[in-house]
Amino acid sequence: METRELLKIVVKAADDKNAEDIVALNMEGISLIADYFVICSGNSSKQVQAIAREMREMALEAGIDVKKMEGFDEGQWILVDMGDVIAHVFHRDERSYYNLERLWGDAPFEDVLGELAQ
Repeated sequence: METRELLKIVVKAADDKNAEDIVALNMEGISLIADYFVICSGNSSKQVQAIAREMREMALEAGIDVKKMEGFDEGQWILVDMGDVIAHVFHRDERSYYNLERLWGDAPFEDVLGELAQ
């Protein structure tokens, strides 16, 4: 599966669980860790967990190996590592504190939600 298709699956999973402020950052040439970061947030620990769980399930259904999921029990910042795409699912309060979009300010935004709407 192409990385861009995996990115769409991850963003769709977040959107399906009503994640807020879904952002996809193109990390190619910026980070060796992954090609894309997906950052989104939920309003409660339960919603944050539901978003991360949906990402994992949709990736597994597509035959993608989920390498690691960290922070699930706390439900404040869950990292879902799918290799070329890494998702950061935040509780809204944690997201504003860590502000990864500013930290990775050199990374261009990808309009994946717009593509899914077509």
